[in-house]
Amino acid sequence: MSERVVIAGASGFIGQYLASGYRSRGATVSTIGRREADAAWGDTAAIVRLLDGADLLINLAGKSVNCRYTPENRREILRSRVETTRELNEAVRACDEPPALWVNSSTATIYRHADDRSMTESTGELGTGFSVGIARAWEDEFFAGDLPATRRVALRLAIVLGDGSALTPLRWLTRLGLGGTQHDGRWPATRQRRAAGTFHEFGARGGRQKFSWIHIDDVDRIILFLRGRSDLDGIINAASPHPSDNRGLMAALRRVLGVPFGLPTARWMLEIGTAVLRTETELVLKSRWVIPERLTEAGYRFSQPDLEPALATIVRAGAELET
Repeated sequence: MSERVVIAGASGFIGQYLASGYRSRGATVSTIGRREADAAWGDTAAIVRLLDGADLLINLAGKSVNCRYTPENRREILRSRVETTRELNEAVRACDEPPALWVNSSTATIYRHADDRSMTESTGELGTGFSVGIARAWEDEFFAGDLPATRRVALRLAIVLGDGSALTPLRWLTRLGLGGTQHDGRWPATRQRRAAGTFHEFGARGGRQKFSWIHIDDVDRIILFLRGRSDLDGIINAASPHPSDNRGLMAALRRVLGVPFGLPTARWMLEIGTAVLRTETELVLKSRWVIPERLTEAGYRFSQPDLEPALATIVRAGAELET
């Protein structure tokens, strides 16, 4: 009998990759989502039927944070994570044979802006502000209540790299000659943004904000690894053991793409650009320095531990798809 996997939020970049991988390995994959899924959010009975007897539940549901943090978007970012996780919690509890493992997406953004030391599961300090508050509420909902037959793992994902990921706009900018370092700096804050926790405070200088990342292939392999390690539950940092910084990221991307130069971008330019593109500077200016302590101690070996070879693999795969 083939493995039964249920993926919630399978329409996104990560979900599509995981679903394709499990199907290629012979698993039966069912999905939960808003449209074109095997069960819809709000139809808890249908979700229970999918989950009953399943081997693995992966939840990736949530509105993308690549948007402007307006009051409406902030509410939807929170609701789309907390309410879906709550419904899955209720559905798992209602199963006669609940999934043995439930892997829920979380985010490494939960840690504070860190350019002084790395953040691990045991020593990391949680931050403050809107994004951190979302992550904490999400994890609180995930671990709420008792599910004795289901092992729960929250993957605190660093920025996931792959063809079609957040890397796409950076590749585009680099090819246009705009792939230089993205510099933090002083910027005035409105009272509203401070109150909402969405203002990025000036932190690292000279493009030295840390860049923690993970290749999409390792996201897939980590979940497979967790299936065989019943001793691992709770919080897991899913990030390469070799983080870079913004300066190193953009230099590596230029080398991989064969672009000899890249104009740097100052904070004021980023603020204007992100306002036009309806996104936020936090996504490139917050220093994320995350280390996968628990995975490393458990013996997991990353398929893509180093940034430049990982970027080369992604760019090469994208070029093959275009030809």
